[in-house]
Amino acid sequence: MKYRKLFLIFFIALGLVLSNANIFAQDDDDDDDDDDDDEEMEEMDEEEWQRQMDELNAEKSNLQARLNALNSEIDGLKQTSANKDKELEKCESDLYAMVGTTKSGVADFRKKFEETEKKINGKVGTPADARKMYFDEITNDKARCLPEFQDRYMSMKKKLQDWEGMKEAPSGYTVVKGDCLWKISKMKYGSPYYWPAIWDANKSGVVNADQLKNRRHKAVTNPNLIYPGQVLRIPALTDAQKKEAEMKSKKYRKTRVKKTEGTEMKKDEKKDEKKK
Repeated sequence: MKYRKLFLIFFIALGLVLSNANIFAQDDDDDDDDDDDDEEMEEMDEEEWQRQMDELNAEKSNLQARLNALNSEIDGLKQTSANKDKELEKCESDLYAMVGTTKSGVADFRKKFEETEKKINGKVGTPADARKMYFDEITNDKARCLPEFQDRYMSMKKKLQDWEGMKEAPSGYTVVKGDCLWKISKMKYGSPYYWPAIWDANKSGVVNADQLKNRRHKAVTNPNLIYPGQVLRIPALTDAQKKEAEMKSKKYRKTRVKKTEGTEMKKDEKKDEKKK
């Protein structure tokens, strides 16, 4: 038994030695194969690299040729554009000269035109404000005939005319104690001298005439007599209507002064007669 175990151990050890030797031999073979593959790969990569470099150089040459052609075309277009700009500038100068202005003059005119156009389109202020601003000046300037402004000017002119002819619905004002037409006119129009317009609008009847019991309160027959509770019409006035009302106010005031002076003279005469 003892020799059998020793013999078995010997064979196992011998088998292990042979197995390791075989493994080392295989590793050496594999290393030799890898070296051969690396040499072959290196030779293939160098050839491929050279081929790709040749292709890229050829493509670079083609692209450079195309770039040169495009740059040449761009230079030609720039020159054409510069020539067209000069022609356009000359045409503009000739056109401006026909209406008696210059490029800088048109720039100033454009600024005034746009400001006035914005005011009229938005109905800012009054039509008179728009005319005073620049509209009348624009109308007298031949630059309005330029293609840039011609159609816009005609549109602006029509809007201004419509604005000037527009009549707003009369608004109402309820009279309170201490009111008079002079005071109401100043409150509503910013000037006391337009009170005759309020009087004219209410001579035939105030807004709430049907609701008033007192016959004298139903209309303003005397500009010096208005009553709390009356709802007066406050008409929208054009510039022409304001001037007319102001003239009436001054005329009415002169008439009252004369009447007052005449009354005082008669009183003085009666006093003198009594003294006699």
